[in-house]
Amino acid sequence: MKRISTNMPNLDMSYHMRLREWKMNELQNKMASQTRIKNLRDDPIAAGHAVRFQSKLVRLERFSQNISAIRGEMALVEGNLRSGLDILQRVRELSVQGANGIYDQSQMAFMGQEVDQLLTELIGLANARAGNGDFLFSGFRSKIEPFRIYTSRVEDGPGGEVISQVEYVGDIGVNQAEISENAEIGYRLPGNHAFWAERQQIYSAVDASAYRVQQNSGIRLDGVEIELKEGDNVHAIISKINESGAPLKAKLDPVKASLVLESTFAHQIWPEDVGEGTVLQDLGIVSPGTSSPPLNTADTASVFGGSVFDMIIHLRNGLYQGDLKVIGGSGLRGVDNAIESLTARLAEIGSRDARLEHTSQRLDYEEPEYTRLLSTETDLDLAEAVTNLKMLEYTHKAALATAARVIQPTLLDFLR
Repeated sequence: MKRISTNMPNLDMSYHMRLREWKMNELQNKMASQTRIKNLRDDPIAAGHAVRFQSKLVRLERFSQNISAIRGEMALVEGNLRSGLDILQRVRELSVQGANGIYDQSQMAFMGQEVDQLLTELIGLANARAGNGDFLFSGFRSKIEPFRIYTSRVEDGPGGEVISQVEYVGDIGVNQAEISENAEIGYRLPGNHAFWAERQQIYSAVDASAYRVQQNSGIRLDGVEIELKEGDNVHAIISKINESGAPLKAKLDPVKASLVLESTFAHQIWPEDVGEGTVLQDLGIVSPGTSSPPLNTADTASVFGGSVFDMIIHLRNGLYQGDLKVIGGSGLRGVDNAIESLTARLAEIGSRDARLEHTSQRLDYEEPEYTRLLSTETDLDLAEAVTNLKMLEYTHKAALATAARVIQPTLLDFLR
């Protein structure tokens, strides 16, 4: 026969009272935080889903912020390129006007002075900064002014020094930003892409017909690394370059049997040896002992294809000298090439912006959907919670009243 202690009702009452108080406290906390999951034990599966949805929402917000920021920077890039295109259109008008043959040399010199001023303005656009102070067209060298100018006197010029050469000293890095899961986009253009007028060609002067790679090494062309094996001849090197995916093609000069590199679109070629290798040095493409592109082309190599600034300088000098052959021939053709290249860069920026717009629209759709899914897993039904809380309060009060009547204190309770 089970023995029941006289203290057992008291203990049972205390246990159930505290349990009910704990339930009321938990329910009040959930109502205060508007969530039904305060601890993982409340609903482990829903808690796991909620963590994933919250993580996704944070990433979506970051992607949206990235898109907003880079669209702003791309608008600056596009604005500068459009202004540059307007300048080139005016330079072309002056070239056509000067090629008519109805102006004397002094009048064409005045046109040359206007072209020189437009050149200065265009260089200012190429050296423009973003809102944070970084240069827009320097690649990864965003703290370095991308285009360095040199001045000198020009034959039949205005008398003082004018801009005679413009060199790019940035790099070919393209700033990337993540705009979606495992998806990035470049939002700046290196200056030797944005302001280049012609496809560049580098003709080596070194006979490569008997050349062999001395040891396993590598070369890097326009940022694409190419591995070479010991014993590779020039034909194997050319084949590997053409199959590498770099935006240039290699061939063998049929006259000198030397290596020739030619870009596939208007930009400056970026050649460099990797590590201890000297393949490009041996083949006469880069100079020995130089650090990095773009000022490392071998002195013996012939380089063709210039920048937008080279085209304008060539035309301006022709105007100063009254050379109709230059003004209406090579000068006008160079400006046309510059306009075509700059238009292509603007189209590239426009296509990237279109992609960003579509991505932004998709993110705007996904964010409320994931918010809804998170709400389904974690949100608290407030009406149900209030009803449950009231039920607990009523039962708690009823239990207290019942216990007060059932468990009557006696004199022995105070004498213990």
